[in-house]
Amino acid sequence: MNAIADLLIRYKAIEFGDFTLASGAKSRYYVDVKTAVTHPEFLEAIAREIAKRYEFDVVAGVAVGGVPLAVATALAAQKPFAIIRADEKDHGKKNPIIGEVKGKTILLVEDVTTSGGSALYGITMLRNAGARADRVVTVVDREQGAAAALRAQAIDLFSLVRVSEIL
Repeated sequence: MNAIADLLIRYKAIEFGDFTLASGAKSRYYVDVKTAVTHPEFLEAIAREIAKRYEFDVVAGVAVGGVPLAVATALAAQKPFAIIRADEKDHGKKNPIIGEVKGKTILLVEDVTTSGGSALYGITMLRNAGARADRVVTVVDREQGAAAALRAQAIDLFSLVRVSEIL
């Protein structure tokens, strides 16, 4: 098992029970990367791994789960980050993205992918803002269709851990 998978287990990021996922699907287990990354050792390990494996100008994350991953990866790579708002705001500058992305090669980071909806939303927002965005790195791929859904939109999905490796 890889080091990230070991840390997911150590920080109890897998819970068993009856859950409804963001996609609306029902599941007997829940992957809680958001809580696990509140531990600096885990967050740093993820960030170092992403910074080591992938090239990018800017790393981006969709609020809320992708934000700590994007910030930590930016620090590890010494490159800028961007935040994609989960909802449009109706005040101020009304920008859906915080950070400079136009004309940049963006790597979108996600905590968990299931159907790929959040990743597709993030990539769409980035592309609409003039970014070159066609890659998503997820900490855990639940292996429930995200890769195929993203591939259909010319987006590559890379995972640090597949759920089949830790269940």
